[in-house]
Amino acid sequence: MDTFQQLGLNEDLLNAISDLGFETPSEIQQKAIPVLIQEERDLVALAQTGTGKTAAFGFPMLQKIDINSRTTQGLILSPTRELCLQITNELKLYGKYCKGLNVVAIYGGASVTEQASQIKKGAQIVVATPGRMKDMISRNLVDISKIQYSVLDEADEMLNMGFYEDITDILSHTPIDKSTWLFSATMPKEVATIAQNFMHNPIEITVGNKNESTSNVSHEYYLVNGRDRYLGLKRLADANPDIFSVVFCRTKRDTQKIAEKLIEDGYNAGALHGDLSQNQRDLVMKSFRNKQIQMLVATDVAARGIDVDDITHVINYQLPDEIETYTHRSGRTGRAGKTGVSMVIVAKSEERKIKSIERIIKRQFEKKDIPSGMEICEVQLMSLANKIHNTKINHEIDKYLDSINELFEDTQKEELIKKFFSVEFTRFFNYYKGSKDLAVSDSGGSNGGGGRDSSGNDTRYFINIGRKDGYDWMSLKDFLKETLELGRDDVFKVDVKDSFSFFNTEKENEEKVLAFFKDFKYNGRYVNVEVSENKGRSGGGKRDKGRGKRKGNDKPREEKRPRRSKDFGRPEGKRSDKSKKGKYSTSDRPRRSRRK
Repeated sequence: MDTFQQLGLNEDLLNAISDLGFETPSEIQQKAIPVLIQEERDLVALAQTGTGKTAAFGFPMLQKIDINSRTTQGLILSPTRELCLQITNELKLYGKYCKGLNVVAIYGGASVTEQASQIKKGAQIVVATPGRMKDMISRNLVDISKIQYSVLDEADEMLNMGFYEDITDILSHTPIDKSTWLFSATMPKEVATIAQNFMHNPIEITVGNKNESTSNVSHEYYLVNGRDRYLGLKRLADANPDIFSVVFCRTKRDTQKIAEKLIEDGYNAGALHGDLSQNQRDLVMKSFRNKQIQMLVATDVAARGIDVDDITHVINYQLPDEIETYTHRSGRTGRAGKTGVSMVIVAKSEERKIKSIERIIKRQFEKKDIPSGMEICEVQLMSLANKIHNTKINHEIDKYLDSINELFEDTQKEELIKKFFSVEFTRFFNYYKGSKDLAVSDSGGSNGGGGRDSSGNDTRYFINIGRKDGYDWMSLKDFLKETLELGRDDVFKVDVKDSFSFFNTEKENEEKVLAFFKDFKYNGRYVNVEVSENKGRSGGGKRDKGRGKRKGNDKPREEKRPRRSKDFGRPEGKRSDKSKKGKYSTSDRPRRSRRK
């Protein structure tokens, strides 16, 4: 079907489609809309982010509900506030000619009273996040006992976020004979369980292969040393002067830290994560949509509500914990028929994950080297030249030409061009001249324990924490990284035993590590770190006889340590001073001019 008219939509919806400029329905819309309009059936639809899923369920729901009734007939659940608001706004646009339509968004971070008041006026469709919806049901502020249609949008992400019980509880308040439409980008077993438990003989529609990435996105990965990850990010940004991107980090803390470092280094950047208030999130997204922010650093959860068609790049500063999440990340670019690039910055120990992702998304990654400093200078110079060449002349400058010509009357054309371009070129040249090559050879293998191979310039440590304290190698690595405020790949070769463990850092961090754990206590017990003779061999090893004593005290070590409590994020003791001015400075790079 080549047109929306062929899908069976009514005149009001077709008029709205015409106003919005939609011409040809996407594949998921072609497959889902006729089925949902003609039949009262459950549906499971699998399609990538950015393929038009909101319209695929939005148009049929708008056509089938009774606009003249004030009863809530449709419920749409989505994982985040941003996505909830996005769906609500799109449904209002689709139903602009449906007189009397009332679509209400229910989400956390806003007034419950105001949302309840909007529902009381009569909301035919409610779009909600699971947490706030469950809360309002418990307060009897919303009635979904008569809904005819329920939609689980981004179902895989809602389950990843731990909403299974909330969804189960919410659906228990709905009629058994309703139609349930489940839309998802991936099909993990948890989504299959939802379909099995809450749906009756659903039709399954798949656009592309399950979990497969859209063909509009190319995939690249860049191998760096762990300590060079941030430098690599900056070079990728500088090598793409017109970048308009989302940069993904694993944690809220890393997201905020990387955004602040980028801002300090002169980039138009911003952070989006769950610790921001709703007002802060709205301001960040407004700036991003207006392209005042060119690099939006975000967590996976917060980014689910980003619906911007012009994103040129997705940069995976850190790979996600769940490989399937990569599909959602790359789906932020290459939307609405446009092309995009998904970049991954990886340390040597993570390179094996690339192959796992390739198997899931059915796409091959291209391995590329981080651009050299001189390559970036050339790119920036030619970008400036093209912008000047394509700039429309503002004739308001004519009245100043005599003064300008007089100033340059003794300057030859070639010299004038050199002077003009040197203004911008010199900043990058001075910064990048003599800069080191960040490219990493792909020879050799990666070690176990979540780290990279020893360089010969690293230090092995003993720590009196082990499996009996509730740690595995990954959780101990996270604890050390956050406590010492090191990069994720600055702690490596983590080897966890029953009552003690070993780990490595670069030699340059040795003094910092030992000083931090001097007299470091948790619940009255010393957490002891010493330099070890074991250089990374499995099975442990002897500690350095010359470093065997605890630094700064001679109390005997206790053999047992209390199990890690839930709030053991940073035990009491010595902490790094985060208030030092310039804490995020990583280079003497000149501040970039602000670009729109």
